[in-house]
Amino acid sequence: MERARQRGPYAKTAARRADIVRAARDSFAEHGYAGASLRDIAKRAGITHAGLLHHFQNKDELLTAVLAHRDDEEWERSFGEVEGQGSPQRYLAETLRQHQKTPELMRLWAELAASASRPDHPAHTSFVERNARVRSRTSEAMRERAAEGRLPEGLDPDSAAALFLAVLHGLQMQWLLNQDLDIITPLYRFFDLILLSADGQSSEGAS
Repeated sequence: MERARQRGPYAKTAARRADIVRAARDSFAEHGYAGASLRDIAKRAGITHAGLLHHFQNKDELLTAVLAHRDDEEWERSFGEVEGQGSPQRYLAETLRQHQKTPELMRLWAELAASASRPDHPAHTSFVERNARVRSRTSEAMRERAAEGRLPEGLDPDSAAALFLAVLHGLQMQWLLNQDLDIITPLYRFFDLILLSADGQSSEGAS
């Protein structure tokens, strides 16, 4: 009975924090990190400024929470798990399409990624750790494909992972500068170059 009574406040706290993180994400996207204010975020979340400070001490903490939430959404399925539901090519193409529906968030992410390269930036540690985690996960997926004979001769898994991430991020940056660009077809074409099918031929392509 005691445990059951405790669940209510904890559940409400988690839900409130989630509301605040969503509000912070929207405020950061609209105003940028520097232009967003805690009062604006509190208003979007439907709480007072003091109420927000009960959950997050400052904007730096909120930024870290927003980045962590994005990671949870984007990387909850590993590269290998995706293949059980459909090809990684199609999954990543759909991910790009979803990103294109919220260009303001894509822009915020691009701006933060560049700014966070500075050691004194509040998100520096989060971005360094995320980059290492994503790079490691992608390299592992490429090693699995190399073991299956699905990487072109002469292309090692770590290089394939670095190229893949560079292309994925670069395509999104190009689209932010010109939103008429087709970035899905080039993504498939890149997969054709670095991934082979089980019989050693080019990957499936955009069909």
